[in-house]
Amino acid sequence: MLERVRAARLIPPVEEIPLEAAAGRVLAEEVVADRDYPPVARSLRDGFAVRTADMPGRVRLIGEVRAGQTYTGEVRAGEAVEIMTGASAPAGADAVVMVEHVRRDGEFVIIDQPAQPGQWINPQGAEVRHGERVLEGGRRMGFSEVAMLATVGRTRLRVCRQPRVAIIPTGDEVVEVSEAALAHQVRNSNAHSLAVQVRRAGGVPEILPVAADVHAATRALVERGLKQDLLLLSGGVSAGKYDIVEHVLANLGAEFYFDRVLIQPGQPLVFGRAAGTFFFGLPGNPASTMVTFELFARAAQELLEGQSGTVLPLLLARLTTDFRHKPGLTRFLPARIAADGLEVTPIPWHGSSDVPAVAHANAFLVADPERESWQAGDLIRVLLK
Repeated sequence: MLERVRAARLIPPVEEIPLEAAAGRVLAEEVVADRDYPPVARSLRDGFAVRTADMPGRVRLIGEVRAGQTYTGEVRAGEAVEIMTGASAPAGADAVVMVEHVRRDGEFVIIDQPAQPGQWINPQGAEVRHGERVLEGGRRMGFSEVAMLATVGRTRLRVCRQPRVAIIPTGDEVVEVSEAALAHQVRNSNAHSLAVQVRRAGGVPEILPVAADVHAATRALVERGLKQDLLLLSGGVSAGKYDIVEHVLANLGAEFYFDRVLIQPGQPLVFGRAAGTFFFGLPGNPASTMVTFELFARAAQELLEGQSGTVLPLLLARLTTDFRHKPGLTRFLPARIAADGLEVTPIPWHGSSDVPAVAHANAFLVADPERESWQAGDLIRVLLK
C-alpha cells in the first residue's frame, strides 16, 4: 500500500527563498559549483611546503604563507616555505611536511624522512569541478546542504512550497483539550499529535473543528479541508453505524485507492483523492493515528514537498526479552530502544487507545506477520518515532 501512495502524482508548487530560510526545505533545482573546489591547491596541515626531490634533507626557509594569503614566490631546489592549514600551496612545492616532523635550525629546517608527491596537499578541483552538480533537486536541506549552498555563493534558492495540511478529528465523543471530559468522552489528542507529525515532516498544519458524526457537518468540514494540499481525517473510517467519513467522501466524488491495510494498529485506513486533493482517513484510536501517519501519510506529504523519495526509519535491534504475537498482521507495538540503538524492549500496552504506553516509547517494534515468536537476543525490526 505504501507503494500506492508513492505512485500517486504529487506535484508541488515552487517558490524562491533566502538561504537563511533553507533549513528543512526541499530543493526544487539543481545546484552546480561556481568554480573549482578547492579553487587552488591547498595545504591540509600546518607544516612546510617542500620539493619531494629534496627530501629527506636540510632546506632553507624562504618565507611563510597563511590561510587567506598567496605566496608570490617559487620554491626552488633546497628551499621551503612555512605553510598553515588551508593556505595556497606555493609554486614549485609538491608536498607538505607536517610541523611535527621537522626540526628548526636557524634559517634552515631539517627533515629526516622522505615525502611523497601530493603529500598533505588538496589539489585544485579535487572536491568538485566548476559546473559540476553539487546538490540535486528533491533533496531536503540540512546543515551540510546549507553549507554547500553557502560555499557556492547561493544567497537565494528555489524550493518546493511547504504543503498546507488540513486536520479534521471526527466523533461525537471527542471534546476540546480545554474541556472537562466526561467519562464517555475523550479529549482531542489526535489533532494535536498529527499537527506535530505534519510539522516534523515539513508541512504546515491547520487544525479544523471536530466533525460530529452527522453527514452535513462532516461534509462541510471536509469541503473546507479539501481546499488545502492534503487532508487528514482522524476517526470515522471503520465499519460502525456512525463511521460516515467514507460516505461523505464518496458523495463528494472521491476516488479511493485503498481502504484497509494489514497492520495493527491501523487496519481501517483510507487513501484517495477528491476535488484534486489527496486525503487520508486515519483510524481514530491515538496509536493507530500516529502509526498510520508515519507509515503512509508522511510519505504522501514528503512527496507533496517535492522530496524525491521516502524511506521509513527502520533499523534492527536485539530484543532484551522473549516476545510473541499472533501472526497474520504486521504489528507496530510501543517499545524502548537503548541509547546506542542496539537493544530494544517491548512496552506492555492495552491496545491502540493506550496513549501513556506510546508516550513512554521512543520506537515501535515491528512484528512480522509470518512469525509468531522471538527469543531474547534475536534481531527484530524497529521503527523509530
